[in-house]
Amino acid sequence: MGDQVLLGVIAIAIGVAFGILLFVPFVAISYRRRGRLSFGRTMLWLGALVYFWAIWTYTLLPLPDSDSIRCVGMITDPLEVVRDLQKAFSEPGNPLRHPAFLQIAFNILLFVPLGVFLRVLGARGIPTALVTGFALSLLVETTQLTGVWGLYPCAYRFFDVGDLMTNTTGAVLGSVFALVVPRSMRGIRPRADADQPRPVTRGRRIIAMLCDALACGFVAFGVSAAVQLWLQYGVGDRDAVLDGSLADLVSTAVASGLWLLVILIGGRSIGDLAVQLRYAGSPLPWPFARLLRWAGGIGGIVALSLLGPFFDGLSSLLTLVACILVLTTASGRGLPGLLSGQHLTDARARDAA
Repeated sequence: MGDQVLLGVIAIAIGVAFGILLFVPFVAISYRRRGRLSFGRTMLWLGALVYFWAIWTYTLLPLPDSDSIRCVGMITDPLEVVRDLQKAFSEPGNPLRHPAFLQIAFNILLFVPLGVFLRVLGARGIPTALVTGFALSLLVETTQLTGVWGLYPCAYRFFDVGDLMTNTTGAVLGSVFALVVPRSMRGIRPRADADQPRPVTRGRRIIAMLCDALACGFVAFGVSAAVQLWLQYGVGDRDAVLDGSLADLVSTAVASGLWLLVILIGGRSIGDLAVQLRYAGSPLPWPFARLLRWAGGIGGIVALSLLGPFFDGLSSLLTLVACILVLTTASGRGLPGLLSGQHLTDARARDAA
């Protein structure tokens, strides 16, 4: 039981990590195709990510030590599943607790979510569930048969035709169960009203701030990694790599400068673009309004850390102030709106006009 819990935790951790990486594009696509971000659908997509990794953790992990593996063969008789069931019900005791029955049940249940996700998120029915379930199961079984594609000298888990049958059955059953979900809630087709303006709420502004923080962090991390690799392999300056200050300086400057460029050109940050928000109505000329909008957002706050250690504390303080203001100002316009004198609108209202 402990191993099963650990594998579940690993799948959840990897799924959440990938969810964070994909959050900004997911938000942007949701607002453009469906006009909003739904908590329910967000959780479903996150569940699909966790499920995808659970398939691999439960079927491949834990990876054994190469010196301790026991090579196994193939089970190619499809009737082996029937004999396992007969054995479970013919032996004394509760057949539902028999290892053979539990193995078959687990193989079916493991692929039931696949059929559900295919129908609810992809609007695909039983034929797709059957083909996808079989293909994914075949990929897993082949990975086991080849010793994780040559990582091990031989297969340490059985290639089992019965698993192909039960996994595929599970995917089909999941597709059937998902028929209870209303048709209007299935798929990723664009909504007819996706381009219509919607109310500007604090929740929407908070999502924009989160997108800005994540995207800015990813840009800074990528630039920092590139600088460190250049110092290590291009220049050969090991001391600079260990110090890390140059990488921090360059990554912060690039991330802050990128946000400044994007806002000066379009008037909106990455987060604003993702959730279809726009700051408008400033009494100041547009370059100054956009510069102040940048100064009150993640770009300006991050840029303060370039000025020295004292400003690191000021940057943290402004981050706290920005979080408070988004909860207390009208429609969550926050610090950028107060500095620039602008208010928040739905970008689609201007596009429609």
